[in-house]
Amino acid sequence: MPADAFAATVAVLDIGKTNIKLSAVTRDGVIAETLSVANAVRSGPPWRHHDLEGIGDWVFSGLAPLSRRHPLDTFVATGHGSGAVLVGPDPDDGCGVALPMIDYEQPLPDAIDRAYRPLAGSFRDRGSMIMHGATHQARQLLWMETAEPERFARARWFLCSPQYWAFRLTGVAAAEATSRGAQSHLWNTPDARPAPIVTARGWQRLMPEFVPAWASLGTVRPVLAARFGLPSGLRVLTGIHDSSANFYRYQAAGLADAAVVSTGTWIVGMSAATPLDSVREESGMTINSDVFRNPVAGALTMGGREFSHVAGETDREPVDLALALRLVERGTMALPTFGADDGFFPGSAGRGKIVGPPPETAAQRKALATLYMALLTVECLDALQAKDRAVLDGSYLREPLYARLVSAFRGGGETLFNLDAYGVATGTALLASHGSSRARDSLALERPDPLPGAAALLGAYRARWREAVHCQFPSSVPSRKART
Repeated sequence: MPADAFAATVAVLDIGKTNIKLSAVTRDGVIAETLSVANAVRSGPPWRHHDLEGIGDWVFSGLAPLSRRHPLDTFVATGHGSGAVLVGPDPDDGCGVALPMIDYEQPLPDAIDRAYRPLAGSFRDRGSMIMHGATHQARQLLWMETAEPERFARARWFLCSPQYWAFRLTGVAAAEATSRGAQSHLWNTPDARPAPIVTARGWQRLMPEFVPAWASLGTVRPVLAARFGLPSGLRVLTGIHDSSANFYRYQAAGLADAAVVSTGTWIVGMSAATPLDSVREESGMTINSDVFRNPVAGALTMGGREFSHVAGETDREPVDLALALRLVERGTMALPTFGADDGFFPGSAGRGKIVGPPPETAAQRKALATLYMALLTVECLDALQAKDRAVLDGSYLREPLYARLVSAFRGGGETLFNLDAYGVATGTALLASHGSSRARDSLALERPDPLPGAAALLGAYRARWREAVHCQFPSSVPSRKART
């Protein structure tokens, strides 16, 4: 790649569950500008689905002026692992969509749920437990095939959402390892083969060939460039799973040995150093793939939703340490799990509760929620056997106390944090300079200030919290012990 190419800028499309962002990002990871829109969902029929036509108009209409304000030469998309689209052969025929894109959080029909489980294969095949709703792409496919067999039969490809947007732009269909390896239940990452359900249902015809996340699939189609005024030479990369993009950022910067915990709607931990034989399905652990198609141990839970359940209407002020410690001293705890997903604690879904004297103010509720998030984060790191270096990033770092609590609850190992809340966009943009040293320039890691006077108090609090979880869900807490 010519040296002057680094002056160019990358357009990153980040498809989140709640919001969609389109950013201009420099090749060394600086966010120059971001546009955002809600990820609209329609009620149906035939099921609750995302408005891909409206989203497409927003993306392409925003990309044109963005390219006039910034020297864009590359487009690349990233998205969560539950997003996928069944498409036909023509990206211009109804936005390429063969059947509407399922909103994964809606309940699955009982008949589909019953039919799916015997077909899903082993944990090694799936790479995760069977989660709630239509979370897994394989469950979505089974629902589509069962409910709309004629339209399903006419479909050509089943594309993860980053690759769907690459298809819209270029007309080229591709699969990518991190996207397909993110709990899709369609690909066995350790053995590099399709999951059993794919062959059992004859879905191989819907699965395009794997292409590296950083590979160029071509440039924007002339008809699309002319319609929206897009730069005709804009090259389009394959794209990447969102948490894997953040993990790639650290890999590319030489921190491949670190456990990385990204925070937002989900708490997502990833570690290439964790032995696969220690990955436990019942503890909410996963087997992901990195960009090189190597297995990566993961652990995840919907922490953002848990935070909202506990905090309620969020107090805007930072959490006061003294207030948080008063909650600790009086034994106020949030026990899992308030949402519909078990997370790290099998059987806990919908059974979350607050024990001890309840919080009475918005500030107390936020403090309790922050303590709870730090505890869940350490559970994530313990599940990954992360005894040494761990890196925290994402939206939770906006709360200054969070990283300090995680470090104190860990009781050992090096804890670092990155205040850049745009790790997914940065990691995705770095694909455009894959193989260079640009990733190291994008990191500014810090160590949290210690809490020496509170270390013993917090260690004892975590031990009591785990004991309370164990009493409520005896099979949910593994034999690993909290360090105190």
